[in-house]
Amino acid sequence: MGQVKLACIYYSSTGTNYQMAKWAEEAAREEDAEVRVVKVKELAPEEAIRSNPSWQTHTEETADVKEATSDDIIWADAIIFSTPTRFGIMSSQMKQFIDQQGGLWAKGQTMNKVVSAMTAAQNDNGGQEATILSFYTAMMHWGAIIVAPGYTDSSIIEAGGNPYGVSVTVDQDGSMQENVEAAVKHQARRVIHVAKKMMD
Repeated sequence: MGQVKLACIYYSSTGTNYQMAKWAEEAAREEDAEVRVVKVKELAPEEAIRSNPSWQTHTEETADVKEATSDDIIWADAIIFSTPTRFGIMSSQMKQFIDQQGGLWAKGQTMNKVVSAMTAAQNDNGGQEATILSFYTAMMHWGAIIVAPGYTDSSIIEAGGNPYGVSVTVDQDGSMQENVEAAVKHQARRVIHVAKKMMD
């Protein structure tokens, strides 16, 4: 059985989804997966980024993180997406990246990818579940294999109990309100385990 190749594809303005992607990477590497952590292209204007010190700082701190491309999807056996919630759907940056994969979809290159999704918002009822479900709608069009965490580990309950994918509430200063590290790592391990079964 070969080594699972996992792409952690994220968008993060102030760092929450980047941290979640890094936790997923850590857990996947512990399962002997080969991992790429890549960010989708920023679409916001420079003045918007500069207007928020946390956004500006995070942008500078992650300047060396590679931007996601279609090649990352072709390369990957499994993909974990992490995106902020924007009005109950994924961020425009992530949506553009998904929309740009029509060529891969047309060639059947998105089929049977093992996928899962995570998100963050600024309030408890900020559309986290809707965001993840909208992601999975796109993944069904891709012909991907959706792997949600469900209630397969106590860490999911302890992180707020979202069975569709880990979600976290972030307060105004950027602090996570739930301890989601263990849940993110469980979700990543579950993705790797299912991807391994797909490779058998």
